[in-house]
Amino acid sequence: MYSYIHTKVSVLQVEREARERVIASLHREAMMWMDRFAFTLNGSQKLPRLLNKAKVIANMYSAPEEVHRLLNYCPLMIDLMAHIIRNR
Repeated sequence: MYSYIHTKVSVLQVEREARERVIASLHREAMMWMDRFAFTLNGSQKLPRLLNKAKVIANMYSAPEEVHRLLNYCPLMIDLMAHIIRNR
């Protein structure tokens, strides 16, 4: 009986540690991308220029409405990410 309980506790502990490692890994990955995005936003006009270029190309080639909606949504996402980065 003792060995069964000990084994069950060990399995739960291993699962918890594995879950914690996955969470830590995801957090590091998210922070890396936040840092990259912050670097891109930091005094750079590259992102807005790329977005404008994408809009011109979408207009030129009569892109589907979904593409236009996505391109119109992008500035909102950029602003939101900039706000998150400034306040983290």
